[in-house]
Amino acid sequence: MNNAIKYGFLIGLLSGLWILCMHYFGIYDIGTSGPKDIHWMEYLSVWIPFTGLYLGIKNYRKTHFKKKMSFFQAMMQGFKILLIGGLLYMATLSIYFRYVGSLLLKIDYMQRIAALGVIGILLVLVVSLMMMTYPRNL
Repeated sequence: MNNAIKYGFLIGLLSGLWILCMHYFGIYDIGTSGPKDIHWMEYLSVWIPFTGLYLGIKNYRKTHFKKKMSFFQAMMQGFKILLIGGLLYMATLSIYFRYVGSLLLKIDYMQRIAALGVIGILLVLVVSLMMMTYPRNL
C-alpha cells in the first residue's frame, strides 16, 4: 500500500499543480478556449496519470514480484494508485473552485470528473497490459 500512496500522491500533486498553472497562464479564459470550452493543453494532462501509473506499477512489479506480474495484480495496484491520486485531485479541484475559481470550468466540471474516471480506468488497463509478464493468464 505504501507504493500506491507514494505514486497516488505524485499523481494528485502534479494534477493539482497542472490546474493552477493552467489558470495562471490564462488557459481557462473564455477567449482562449477551443471547441466545447476545452483548450488543447488540457489534453496534455493525460500524461500525468499515465506516467504515475506506469512508474508506480513498474516499481511495484520490481519490488514485490521480482519482475513477474499478472494482469490482475497490475490492475489492482493501478486502481489503488488511481484512487489515491483521484482523491487528492478532487481535493485540489474543490479548493480551486472555492478560492480561485473559473467560471468556464465551473460550468461543466461534473462532465470533466466523469471523463477523468473513464480515462483513468482506460489508463489502468493499458498500463496493466504493458506491465504484465504472464500473457497466458489474461
